[in-house]
Amino acid sequence: MTRVTPTKPLPATRRSGATAPCREAGGRRTKRGVNWHLALPLAVAAAAFLAAGSARSDAHSSIQAKIRYCEDCHGPQAQGFRGYYPIPRLAGQQPQYLKNQLRAFINRSRPNPIMSNVAHVLRPGMIDAIVGYFHRLNPRPIGGEPKRLVAAGKSIFENGVPQDNVAACAACHGPHATGRGEIPRLAGQLYPYVVKELTNFPKERGQNPVIHGPSFIMLPVAHSLTRSQIKAVAAYVSSLR
Repeated sequence: MTRVTPTKPLPATRRSGATAPCREAGGRRTKRGVNWHLALPLAVAAAAFLAAGSARSDAHSSIQAKIRYCEDCHGPQAQGFRGYYPIPRLAGQQPQYLKNQLRAFINRSRPNPIMSNVAHVLRPGMIDAIVGYFHRLNPRPIGGEPKRLVAAGKSIFENGVPQDNVAACAACHGPHATGRGEIPRLAGQLYPYVVKELTNFPKERGQNPVIHGPSFIMLPVAHSLTRSQIKAVAAYVSSLR
């Protein structure tokens, strides 16, 4: 009779493909290759990263929607809209000036029911993104200004009207009418819009005369210009790029 030698049983950790235990520094036991002490924080961090990415995507989509909404009225690339009621060009405008005007619409120191409602829902971060976007645009001006008035407007813009104690527009708006800081860009602005704003400046801006700022400075200037001088200045700045 053949003698059968009993087979030595395998260790429990090697049966059925089981993974051998290992010991971490500090005595924590875990399955080989999986460090649960680190896995949980990594999973939490990954979830937070994905949530933040989703939030940024939602914020970007919201800003893009607001920009498209603005361009529905202000024209493609915010170049302005010529119509029965002229809507201004925002493209290339100074960011600080745009921010100030949006705040004026919100607190109604510049009365405009439509823009007050539009600006009221904008959060500060959204305002920064929108005005930055418009500032970077530079489409060709719409034009349409009376060419015969451009030369006279250029003279007023660069030299003012000394006999009426009206300072040169270039002193504040710059030699190329591009503005700076709180001073708006006028270059390429719609001719009928500039005429309307200068003609109705006290009512259109509605600024408190006690507050010293750009609008306060413009009040006597706009008041001193005649209707023909306003049209000439508007024609000149509208012709600029």
